[in-house]
Order: sequence, then structure tokens, then C-alpha cells
Amino acid sequence: MQASVDGHRPTILVTGISGNLGHRLLPLLPDFRVLGVDLAPLAAHPEIELHPLHLGREASCVELVRLMRATEVEMVVHLAFTASPARDVENARDTMWQTNVAGTARVMEAITEVNRHGGNVRKFIFTGSASVYGPETAPLVDEDAPLAAHTLPYALDHAEADHVVRFRSASMGHCSTTLLRAQAFAGAGVESFLLGALQGRAYGTGPRAARWQQKGRLVPYVLPTGHEALEKQTQFVHVEDLARLVRWLLDRRDDPQSEPTVLNVAAPGQPLTRARCVEIASTRLRRCLTQGLCVRRMNSYWKSGLSAVPPEAFPYLSGSNTVSIDRLRTLLGADFSRIIRFTSEEAFAESIQSNTLEVPAPGDSSNILSLR
Repeated sequence: MQASVDGHRPTILVTGISGNLGHRLLPLLPDFRVLGVDLAPLAAHPEIELHPLHLGREASCVELVRLMRATEVEMVVHLAFTASPARDVENARDTMWQTNVAGTARVMEAITEVNRHGGNVRKFIFTGSASVYGPETAPLVDEDAPLAAHTLPYALDHAEADHVVRFRSASMGHCSTTLLRAQAFAGAGVESFLLGALQGRAYGTGPRAARWQQKGRLVPYVLPTGHEALEKQTQFVHVEDLARLVRWLLDRRDDPQSEPTVLNVAAPGQPLTRARCVEIASTRLRRCLTQGLCVRRMNSYWKSGLSAVPPEAFPYLSGSNTVSIDRLRTLLGADFSRIIRFTSEEAFAESIQSNTLEVPAPGDSSNILSLR
């Protein structure tokens, strides 16, 4: 399907356009007029109109309203999400929440205001996270499972933003809403602390990390002793598959409704066990007698600056979190195999094998502090 009809190119606003998913989505939008919102540059796509709005600030709502009205935005894809509070910023946790939760509300409020006064924003897509179900789920939970995120700020913010999207969707007038609860991104060039931790390449900001990086040493992946820990399961979704899904949703003809369409998104096929992840990544594994000792070990790596992975992430690095994608299969129908092409193992292996997954320079961990 094509977005343009009779030469009309709909205007689409993409927040967080400079991230992993934004880079994959842009080449799929040749028949849209694309506006980007991101504080990071977009050097690879100088033709894109980029607006450096800080969604963590209240004034961004007014700025978004002005931008949407002036450009007659018809669709909004909200990708922007901060993954971890910065260590060296005062009130960093509040700043993270303002961007992730309040920022999502501001984007939706801007759509509401535009449509209330004659605008035509008819589609809103939010890329949420399967981390909202918590670090330990029943096998293959569906979209009706309770949200049980805890410990990790990223997951807690996603759970709250998830509530915001479902609560506010009915207020946006004639705008349909799709909420994607996606598993961790993988694929060539994707950077996240989950992938970094599984590779042992999640280097922190301290001098010890710089020495380890120069020597080619790996940061150990910490798990409790016993076979059960190695049998815990995880899923990925290839970032290109998710980009194709977003494009498919943009083309889909759907009617505004009071309830959003909520979809789990993960790769088809069998989830990966921790043992298989360790095998594929040739990970240096560190076993501890208890989960408490694992957290203490991760905390020592974190505090010393060796690792960029906060100890709060441990439950998500060691638990089983798997989701059912039956609803996604039903929605996509015959298009499923064309859109969702990679298994979890294929997506994860591509991340490991990719030469473009660069180790961050010493002192710069900002590009790996993400589950996405």
C-alpha cells in the first residue's frame, strides 16, 4: 500500500527519530513528508526536517501544537524514550520520568488540542515495551496479562506510559491509537545494554573500564548457580521487522475507537534460553550462589565504573519474559511472514556478528543504556 493518494504526501511526525528504530523506519517513508523530533542529530538524513524539542519540558506541548498545526500533521509515531538516568545529572531520575511518562502525555495532549480545533491527526503509534509485564512472566503472556514492572526505571516508566496511552487515547478525537509492547530490539548495529551485557561489552565510564576495553577483556554476565538460571527464556524482535510493522500500521485503514489497539511484538519461533544466548555470544559468565550475591556483584561493577549496566537491571537480565504474538499474527494475516521475518535467534546472532555494533569509547556509555 502507498501512503500518497492523488499526489498527496501525508505529513508524519516521528519523535525519537535518531534512534535505532527511527533509522530503520525512515527509508520506508518515501511517500510521506517526514518531520523529526529529537535532540540528537540526524546526519545520515539531512533532507529530514528535524526539530530539537525536549519532550521532558512542559513548553514542548505548546511547541508541538504549533508545529502540527503549521505542517498539517496527519500521523504521529512516538519512539522517543530515555532508557536510563544519567549518573552525573542532578535530579536525573525525575528528568527521565518527565521525558518518558510526562513527555508521552504531552505528545498526546498536543494531538488532542490540534484535533479539537480542526486538525486532522488521525493516527498515533506508540512503541512501548514488553518489559511492562515484569522480569518474570508466565510462558507467552498475552496482552491482557497484568503489568508487573518493578525495580528498573526504564520498565517502570514504560508501564506508566502504557497506562497514559490507554487512558488518554479516547481524548484525541478522530485519532486511532496503536500501542506496541515490543521485546528488546536486535539486529545489525543495534545498541542496548541487554545486548551489551550479553556480549560483555557494556563498558562503563571509569578508568578501569577503559583499561579492560583496551585489553579486550569482557565484563562478566552474572547469573545465579544452577541449571534453572540457564533455562530462563527471552525474546527479541529484529529492528527492521518492527520498522516494517510500523509502516504497515501507517498504511492500515482503521477507525478511531475509544480503546487503543494493543499488540505484543516479538520474533516468531522459540524463545532463547540464557544458555543459548551465552553460547551464541561466547559470553564470559560469572556464577554466584544467590540472586542477592549477583546483584552485589553487578553493583560493584556499576559503582567502580566498569559496567554501564545498573544493578536494578539484574531481574530483567536473569528472568524469563516471553509474550504471545497471536494477536499480531491475526491482525497481519497473510502479511505476517512478509513483515516479521527474523526469529529471536537470527536477530540476536546478527547483533553479535555485526561489525557495526561498536564498543563505546571510554567515558561514553550513553548509547548503550537502553533495553531498546
